[in-house]
Amino acid sequence: MADVGIFVGTVYGNALLVAEEAQVILSRQGHKAKVYEDPRVQDWALYRSGYALIVTSTTGQGALPDSIVPLFEAIKTLGCHCELRYGLIALGDSTYENYCGGGKRFDALLREQGATRLGEVLTIDASEAPEPESVSNLWVEAWGRQLPAL
Repeated sequence: MADVGIFVGTVYGNALLVAEEAQVILSRQGHKAKVYEDPRVQDWALYRSGYALIVTSTTGQGALPDSIVPLFEAIKTLGCHCELRYGLIALGDSTYENYCGGGKRFDALLREQGATRLGEVLTIDASEAPEPESVSNLWVEAWGRQLPAL
């Protein structure tokens, strides 16, 4: 099955909870999945030709959490990600103007660099889903079924 790096950007822990639930689901499906709570570019390099799941919240006016900003900035300098296949879960609050802006920025960067997104970006609205994993778990199950057997 696939080897998946799960890269987390969180402030209050909701994105981390979603990522940990995703790891359990993907593992149950037979995939190898590892969560990176404070992801570094060295961690990212292990999956650059494989599979990544980005789970990030949004802060301020559509910004990424501090925990994932260094990875985001490093990815900008790496160039082509033509072999990367990824999924993205964006957490936000629709009462703010730049709803899920952090996740949308990450998605735009990866697409600009030639990565292939598997499925649609999942956006989770904190004003409607106080337990984001209740929304993400079904999406992760479907996303995991798209991953090939190795």
